[in-house]
Amino acid sequence: MKKAISQSLQNLIVNGISILALIFLVFSLFAYGKANNELSKANEERFNLTFNANRFMNGSSYLTNEVRAFAATGNQEHYDNYWNEINNLKNRDEGVAAMQEIGITPEEQEMIDAMSSLSNKLVPLEEEAMKNVQAGKTEEALGYVYGEEYTAAITEINSLKEQFLADLDARTSSQVEELVNKTEYIRMTMIVALVLVGIMLLSNLLITRIKIIRPVIAVKNQMMEISKGNLSAQFNLKPNTSEIGMLVESIHETKRELKKYIHDIDTKLSQMAQGNMDLTIGNDYRGEFLPIQKAMHQIVDSLNNTLSQINMTSGQVSAEADRMSSGAQSLSSGTVEQAAAVEELSSSIQEISRQVNSTSQDADNARKASTGAMTQLQICDQKMKALTEAIDDISRSSRQIGGIIKTIEDISFQTNILALNASVEAARAGEAGKGFSVVADEVQSLANKSAESAKNITELIENSIKQVQYGASLSEDTTKALLGVVAGGQQSTEMMMRIADSAIQQAQSLEQLTEGMRQIADVVQTNAATAEESAASAQELQSHAENLKLSVQSFKLRR
Repeated sequence: MKKAISQSLQNLIVNGISILALIFLVFSLFAYGKANNELSKANEERFNLTFNANRFMNGSSYLTNEVRAFAATGNQEHYDNYWNEINNLKNRDEGVAAMQEIGITPEEQEMIDAMSSLSNKLVPLEEEAMKNVQAGKTEEALGYVYGEEYTAAITEINSLKEQFLADLDARTSSQVEELVNKTEYIRMTMIVALVLVGIMLLSNLLITRIKIIRPVIAVKNQMMEISKGNLSAQFNLKPNTSEIGMLVESIHETKRELKKYIHDIDTKLSQMAQGNMDLTIGNDYRGEFLPIQKAMHQIVDSLNNTLSQINMTSGQVSAEADRMSSGAQSLSSGTVEQAAAVEELSSSIQEISRQVNSTSQDADNARKASTGAMTQLQICDQKMKALTEAIDDISRSSRQIGGIIKTIEDISFQTNILALNASVEAARAGEAGKGFSVVADEVQSLANKSAESAKNITELIENSIKQVQYGASLSEDTTKALLGVVAGGQQSTEMMMRIADSAIQQAQSLEQLTEGMRQIADVVQTNAATAEESAASAQELQSHAENLKLSVQSFKLRR
């Protein structure tokens, strides 16, 4: 197998270089930030040193200018400004202190000390000049501040200032430039590290795509073909010692093994299909294919045993089929005779069944007629009960009318009494009550008529009540007689129903008997047909048994 570096080792190398480059990039970022901070601090210190140096030098020049201006003009303001700088502002002292705090070289400190010493030498001359100005000696004061000694000291101080500023600027510029170069170097290393990371990532991407993804896709496609049963699909990947290469080798091995198993199974099954059962199954099956090997062993052994048994049994089946054929023919002839006897018995039973059905139908019609008559009697009974209730209602109404007539008689009696009282009162009233007397007479006449009419109505109602009572007694007698007729009709109907039910049950029993005989006849006929078919089948079975014996003998079996 071809030697090849593994994909995991390739990924480990590329990813390790990428991680180292990223770590270096992180450290470069920290270094770049630190260098930037140092550069900013150096620029700030350069600015502060230059500012404080100028402050020191400007303070010294300010004192010189103010003392000369006071000597020339005698203006008190210049005198005050001079001493304000000496006592309050102190720009020279504070500038020197600030530079010392920031940090200066010994050479720069020597130059500051030299300038301070020269400035201190000028102080007596400046004090004498200011005293002479205050004394009015302007010329002498000007001689002090513009004299050779003062001018020479100022010249030397200015020379030291220029040299100090030049040295300070050169030193700070060198520091700043060095930090700038350092920052640029760190930035270049960061760019290089970033480019290296990009190259490693691109390499990792290319390696992953070429060495892993493409082979995995090819393996996936090949496995899909294998899953479809296509073992002859082209697979161009070559095996090697890498992980993918070993996977490719396993796929090639799988295809070879599957083809070997399929070829062996196909060969064995083809020989079995041709009748050769004297086979030997190989023992080179592996893994999950061992059950197939065992199953093929069992199939061959089972077929050999089964076909041997069939070969022995086929002769016995032929002999038994011959005996069964002769028995079936005898059974067929006896069954035909039974069928004829059953057919005659069935015809007799069907005739009896038709007669019983006719009797049952007549009984059923009589039951229906009796039931109808009973229904009509029940209706008459209900009507008589309704008539009795109506007569009772008329009797109650007549009694109520008698009470009303009684009330009318009472009203007539009261009206007579009222008319009599009215006549008496009219007589007492004399002439004034004559009209009222006439009315009272008419009312009394009307009351008499009402009483007479009530008496006549009472006689008529009493006669009606007597007639109603007589009709009620006749209705009650009729009802009792009708109840007797209804009871007799119910008994007659029940008897007719029992007769009809009995006739229907007899008809049903005969129908069941007829159906049973019909089924017996069908069974006998079926048995006859079956016996004939069995005889024919037995003969055919004998023929098939002979053919089966010949067919089994065509197989090549083990001894």
